[in-house]
Amino acid sequence: MRLEPIANPSFSRSVVPPALAIAATVVIASLLAMIAGADPFAVLGLIIKGAFGTKFALLETLNRATPLIFTGLAVAVAFRARFWNIGAEAQLYAGALVTVVLGTGALPWPGFALIPMLVLCAVLAGALVLLVPAVLKTRFGVDEVVTTLLLNFIFLLFISMLLEGPLKDPMGMGWPKSARLIADARLPRMFEGLRLHWGFGLAILCAVAVWVIQTRSTLGYEMRAVGLNREAAAFAGIPVNKVLVKTALLSGGLAALAGFSEVAGLKGSLTLDLSPGFGYTGIIVAMLALLNPLGVIVTAMFVAGIFVGADSMSRAAAVPTYLADMMLATALLLMVLAIMLTRFRVRRE
Repeated sequence: MRLEPIANPSFSRSVVPPALAIAATVVIASLLAMIAGADPFAVLGLIIKGAFGTKFALLETLNRATPLIFTGLAVAVAFRARFWNIGAEAQLYAGALVTVVLGTGALPWPGFALIPMLVLCAVLAGALVLLVPAVLKTRFGVDEVVTTLLLNFIFLLFISMLLEGPLKDPMGMGWPKSARLIADARLPRMFEGLRLHWGFGLAILCAVAVWVIQTRSTLGYEMRAVGLNREAAAFAGIPVNKVLVKTALLSGGLAALAGFSEVAGLKGSLTLDLSPGFGYTGIIVAMLALLNPLGVIVTAMFVAGIFVGADSMSRAAAVPTYLADMMLATALLLMVLAIMLTRFRVRRE
């Protein structure tokens, strides 16, 4: 058996395998629900109802999807150029850290000036964090998978040190958390009395901007060329290393906006458990979207809906919420296989 590349995959070849991957995920999740002793149709119905059945549930799903859109975009941008950014978690915390340092009174500006400054500084912080692995890769050939992954643990330990030291809130009753942002540094709510904030609007805007960059700009063309064939891109005169560095800066900045939106829009302060793995889940979001920036919006809502709906389902059907983790892991593995089948056909020797 061997894999034979497909030069120009047909429309059906590009659509059918991913659709089958999603269908297979639903079937496997149903089997797991049956093993847990529940009606699979009832479980899936409870997940959908818990995620989208009411206005409150829908807005909570959008709220959960907001950081996933940012991290999904960060991964999609990097993977498009075959720069394997596994460190979105570190970049997320970098954006959150800068937001807390500047948003707790260091810049006593009005909100219309302070919030854009926090966004800019968060983007710069995330870009600088990913710049280190990018330089190590382009100058010394160091594998970015290793460096970006290890930076996650380094940055989490750094945040822990700060929360137990200089950033610890003296009014926090001993809990390791930062002081709360001032009112002018908080993102306003989109709906009165509900938690959805304008970070979601910023995420949608970023997705559209990334789509424009990838499809309508020279940088987007260079990123695709480098991702498809680095040697051919270099032969055509594209500065591969510069493109990789630019890609890393854009990817890191997008991931940092996830940290900014969580602190400024939802939590109001920095804690070590700010992210329950948004950086890693962003990889699933990007892969399910086939690295399409606009598709990231849909898949982020899909993944967020599974998590939000699983919480409601667990209470109603007495099924562990780990079913959601199993569904996402299965979806990722099957989608990777589906992507391979869209680009290669299996030939029998």
